[in-house]
Amino acid sequence: MRVAQVQFACWDKIYHFSLNNLSLKKGDRVVVETELGQEMGEVVGFEDIADDGNSEEVIVSSEINPAGVEEKKIERRVIKPILRIALPEDFEKLPSKKEKEEAFSACEEFIAKRELPMKLVDVVFSFSGNRIVFAFIADGRVDFRELVKDLTGRFGKQIRLTQIGIRDEARLAGDYGHCGRQLCCKKFIKNFSSISSEMAEAQQVVHRGSERISGCCGRLMCCLQYEYQGYKELAEKIPAIGQKVNVDGKKGMIVGAHVLKQTVDVEFVDEKDGRIILEVDLQRHKK
Repeated sequence: MRVAQVQFACWDKIYHFSLNNLSLKKGDRVVVETELGQEMGEVVGFEDIADDGNSEEVIVSSEINPAGVEEKKIERRVIKPILRIALPEDFEKLPSKKEKEEAFSACEEFIAKRELPMKLVDVVFSFSGNRIVFAFIADGRVDFRELVKDLTGRFGKQIRLTQIGIRDEARLAGDYGHCGRQLCCKKFIKNFSSISSEMAEAQQVVHRGSERISGCCGRLMCCLQYEYQGYKELAEKIPAIGQKVNVDGKKGMIVGAHVLKQTVDVEFVDEKDGRIILEVDLQRHKK
């Protein structure tokens, strides 16, 4: 079954909705029915999922329980149809820039008053207008129950606070990376994947220092995953460091490797010349 991927905020999850015979394209704004009422979102892509005839999808996620053990969570979610492509009158219902700025400022004042260790990064009004979602970042868990009471009293609406990641903040703010291009998370990445130091090690860029391989968010750059698999495959063709080899009749030991060039540094010990290290092309010295 062909479904549309709809997102209500750039830091929010991506949800699936059936096309409902509508002709849609990426970037279209649509009105959908959710468990919390009608919402307006953006079509960020399309996907083919298994159709069991029940219009449901099975979502498997994992979370860490209080004991520090990873537990899998299985959720069945009904795939609802998109109601319509957003109309001009639908956009008129959205809050103005001034309303959002006032809500943002009010929340910041309450945070400062309560001295809460959190940074507010975004505010989103529901399409129905009866709910406001405040997104924030923090180093750990924050007890914001009193803050919710403050905001409920101030706006008279349902209040939700959502803690997002620092990478979500970078996506929301937007910037340019070391490459001079717009951040990948702002331009096209919709779902973040885990970036590990192993990826940087495989591509031999660890020596550049953490600042040069980290993005604006302070985390390892997402682009480290793009060529990771290719580097892994190339690394498998290179002999291990410390392995003894024979090059043009001379015995030596591998002391370094250059994955992308497919060369190795071989150390030779000569009675006359002493210790010599030469770069050897693996392609030219295949057995």
